[in-house]
Amino acid sequence: MSEDAAFLELLAKAADLCLKPHRHAVRYSGAEPSTIGDCSDCCLRIEVRADDGARLPEQDLELEIYRSGAELNLMLTRLGDESAPLLWHGSHAVWMQAGSGERCERPIDGAPLEALCRRVRALLNPQDP
Repeated sequence: MSEDAAFLELLAKAADLCLKPHRHAVRYSGAEPSTIGDCSDCCLRIEVRADDGARLPEQDLELEIYRSGAELNLMLTRLGDESAPLLWHGSHAVWMQAGSGERCERPIDGAPLEALCRRVRALLNPQDP
């Protein structure tokens, strides 16, 4: 298994754990990074399936991973709902209105998405506390 495939599998397992009861697959939705450790401007699509294997495309997520200087940043977007708040996760989680970018309260179902971002950050920066 290639390093990229192993990384995508780890991300899918993290999504399975944080976003139960659904199953997930992860693929690049933009250009693949030159190296997984680099992850600058890496854009991923997290595809969702029900327990019975049926696709649930309205629940798919887009995860953008990018670095700003030494800082790792994540942007998580719900693809099936253009008005759903966006989650920016840098040193902490910030929810923003999709249309305006203004800060907003965490949505009712936001905690599992924040947990997913924390796991992704831990996979990419295992030395962080």
